[in-house]
Amino acid sequence: MNPDRVVIEFKNVTKKYKLYKNDKQRLLAVFSNKVKHKEKLAVNDVSFKIYEGESVAFLGKNGAGKSTILKMMTEVAFPTKGEVYIDGRVSALLELSSGFDKEMTGRDNIYFKGQLYGLRDSEIAELEQDIIDFAELDEYIDQPVRTYSSGMRARLGFAVSINIRPEILIVDEALSVGDKEFRKKCRKRVNEIIDKDNVTLVFVTHSTETAREFCRRGIVMKKGEMVYDSDIDDAIAFYEQPAK
Repeated sequence: MNPDRVVIEFKNVTKKYKLYKNDKQRLLAVFSNKVKHKEKLAVNDVSFKIYEGESVAFLGKNGAGKSTILKMMTEVAFPTKGEVYIDGRVSALLELSSGFDKEMTGRDNIYFKGQLYGLRDSEIAELEQDIIDFAELDEYIDQPVRTYSSGMRARLGFAVSINIRPEILIVDEALSVGDKEFRKKCRKRVNEIIDKDNVTLVFVTHSTETAREFCRRGIVMKKGEMVYDSDIDDAIAFYEQPAK
């Protein structure tokens, strides 16, 4: 860990979602701020810093705000209040089977997704064979992605995201992809890039054992608020204590 370089910082971040009765109401709200809606407070005044090379697990039950925090880290969502600071190339292992052009081949999609990550074609070409070998799609790599099973798309998505040399790796239960041997390979690869490449890991999981395997620090969320931040063993103990 490099304590002199902050790569992720949340400053008093709050995220509210507007909930509409139906799609028609949601569409009308684009043109008018008078459409009736309810507000859902997903994250409430959360602040933390993550340093280069840290491995941090976010723990919490469904609805705690974990996924919303990941979405703000990847700029899928933006805070209602507060500031989010990210310094580094982010690779997100979230919706692994999404983001592909189904009419393009797997090989073409490697370049497509690589470009979305900001890589030049020459950089992608250097990584292409590593991605293909990791995905284990064999001759299917030159077939349209629409012919792939959901598992095959997820494996290709994982292979691209894990091999683009990220500086910040964000993982949300993605290590359950594929069969037992492929999952084992995924876990090994994540550990390798954490140990060798000084990659910063942000990990969301319901499995405390998996969190303990990959992370040294834990942040516990409850009802949109950060309620505990410590080393991973203490964080897990706090998370698992009976509700009062």
